[in-house]
Amino acid sequence: MIPVTKPYLPSREKLDRYIDGIYERGWLTNNGPLVQDLTQRLEEYLGVENLLLVSNGTMALQIAYRTLGISGGEAPTEAITTPFTFVATASSLKWEGVQPVFADIDADTWCLAPDLIESVITPRTRAIVPVHVFGNACEVEAIGEIAQRHDLRVVYDASHAFGVTYRGSSLLNHGDAATLSFHATKLFHTVEGGAIIFKSKADLERARKMINFGIAGPVSIEELGINAKMNELQAAMGLCVLDEMEDSLQERAKVWRRYEQALPKNLQLQAKHDTLGYNYAYFPVVFESEEQTIHVWRTLKENGVLARRYFYPSLESVKCLAAQPAKPISKDVASRTLCLPIFDQLGQKDQDNIINRIKAELNI
Repeated sequence: MIPVTKPYLPSREKLDRYIDGIYERGWLTNNGPLVQDLTQRLEEYLGVENLLLVSNGTMALQIAYRTLGISGGEAPTEAITTPFTFVATASSLKWEGVQPVFADIDADTWCLAPDLIESVITPRTRAIVPVHVFGNACEVEAIGEIAQRHDLRVVYDASHAFGVTYRGSSLLNHGDAATLSFHATKLFHTVEGGAIIFKSKADLERARKMINFGIAGPVSIEELGINAKMNELQAAMGLCVLDEMEDSLQERAKVWRRYEQALPKNLQLQAKHDTLGYNYAYFPVVFESEEQTIHVWRTLKENGVLARRYFYPSLESVKCLAAQPAKPISKDVASRTLCLPIFDQLGQKDQDNIINRIKAELNI
């Protein structure tokens, strides 16, 4: 079977050397030297400051909400977010006692539409949580202006945006915080893991205590905390993957461009900003109808190709999130989207097979 993505496995020899060092030191967790090294190297690679490594991408969101005062209070609160995303964006809010309120997306970029945000702001709204979906940049300037007018926090779910630049600098520098997922299926991974990039150094320092049970020192507990630390084995994998990132990116870019050039031109691709430095993490395609989408999806599966219906269903229809009125653009895009396999090891023969089967199903 050809999966929609495949975890990148770096040099085993290099990983073994890192693990040997862990065994020699006997330091497995609690801000070990490899976590410190990975933090510094990621800040340099990504062009950011105030980066905090955590145990996974969902916890990154939850810690960001707590740190910025979006969750954890006594009064009911809300945050405006997109329904076209992985469920963790919204479920992490709900888990923290914050009601996700959905605004619809832009029909071309598939990101949260700024002109639809203000109509759902209420006195309970504390934040906007947009998603750089598939690594495409949200309208960060417009969202920032809305947040400033209404005194709201902005937390970007940037799980797809590792290494993405916008107007020549890191997309992760926008918002009060931006979160990353380092799950095994991501472009950069630590098997499980994640990170938060804070605008404020003070927020970073508060969150650093929060991920370690609120402990500030040997006999001092200053925050209501939890255990959300990254461990040394995760960091070892991350350091190895980071060493080989550029080779992996080049191969993914080749796969992405072959799709773009060979697939039928009547299929809709995501509209990206002109100044976007993309990371080629996903290749989503929108078909003409849901019926056609399902038909292609099933045919590919029957022939050993696992495309995925990212992101279906549109989250405003999910009952455990408190179902809300339909968001017609998100519902439509979600019903017609397939993400095609893309990873650095996808050979041209297998990719041509995928392209040709899609063309055959569309009678092209």
